Amino acid sequence: MSSIGKLMRQATRIQQQMERVQQELAAKTVEGTSGGGSVRVVARCDQSIASIHIAPAAVNPADVAFLEELIVTAANQALAAAKEISTKEMNSVTQGISIPGLM
Repeated sequence: MSSIGKLMRQATRIQQQMERVQQELAAKTVEGTSGGGSVRVVARCDQSIASIHIAPAAVNPADVAFLEELIVTAANQALAAAKEISTKEMNSVTQGISIPGLM
């Protein structure tokens, strides 16, 4: 068998594995919190936000900026955790090969 044929089969196999991992990542969630847990953001490992939970005690109409800051902090924490898991999962498929545009 030619080396090009082997390479094409290997590329197809890697593509199928990557598609499977991407589907699994879309189903995995991580959580970020701030304000002692008063704001909780759940993110999927495909880098999307699944939900935001805000404790009623965190809502102060006189200080909306503080609440916004708590939300951003929790969201960034959740997305960072999601990215870490995503990178680890994809690296296991690509075996550390850098594929432009993937991540």
